[in-house]
Amino acid sequence: MTPQDILLHVFCLVDDEMKALDLPRLRRRGPRPALADSEVITIELVGEFWGLGKDRDLVRHFRRYHAAEFPALGRVHRTTFARQAANLWRVKQLIQERLAAKLAAGTRLWLVDSLPIEACRFARATFCRRFAGVADYGYDHLVKRTFYGFRLHLRTSREGVILDYELAPARASDRALLAELDPRAGTIGLGDRGFWDPALRDRLATRGVEFHAPYQHKSKDPDRARSARLSAIRYRIETVQGQLTDRYGVKRTWARDLWHLCHRLIRKVLSHTAMIWVAVSNGIPPLTFDRLLEAA
Repeated sequence: MTPQDILLHVFCLVDDEMKALDLPRLRRRGPRPALADSEVITIELVGEFWGLGKDRDLVRHFRRYHAAEFPALGRVHRTTFARQAANLWRVKQLIQERLAAKLAAGTRLWLVDSLPIEACRFARATFCRRFAGVADYGYDHLVKRTFYGFRLHLRTSREGVILDYELAPARASDRALLAELDPRAGTIGLGDRGFWDPALRDRLATRGVEFHAPYQHKSKDPDRARSARLSAIRYRIETVQGQLTDRYGVKRTWARDLWHLCHRLIRKVLSHTAMIWVAVSNGIPPLTFDRLLEAA
């Protein structure tokens, strides 16, 4: 697909979803913005997919290469664009929920895991004031080192669609945040060894949720064959985490406060979900994003 094809697909998707939401008037007073809200969200989502995570880079790139598709962008100051985009956070959240529900309709199985998000460089953690009292120290098992910041907890479908997500201080355990991801009754969940907790499994069972996780200690695992089967199924969420890390740069989402950090995460998650929709709509398997860029 060409860049223009991707832009057209995403714009039509966003515009249709905003009409389906039938939201009340978003602005009570003031002039109508030069850029339509659907245009702003489209620029954000496609820009994130192309690795443009900063508002400055977004505006600069689209002014230079896509002025024909968004002619009004040349008349909008970068800070005005950033303010309009940030104020649409709830709209983006609602669109993501709708798309995820459609893409995962009829599926009972879900996967759960988390990944670290640094609030700042570790050397600056002792005097970083941006997230004082909110961020915390945690351990990144992938690189085997301590970091300062948050953990993004994800619940996805087996196909990789993000169904729910929650940002929490890095010290909070995966098991403690599982209930916040709103697992639905009648569904089946899979986690890694960090989620091994018979008490948690029993609590979820009382809510009608069946949950499975490998034994906590690999060396003492009484049923290694079962654990291998669970790991073979839940690998897909690791693919999602890899895409959020490499393509979307989610581990280094710099922001000056928690509100802006949450907004950045919302648009990255929505961009990921929207690109799955574009891929599936064009007969491309979900998560094979490279095929969307073959002709770009």
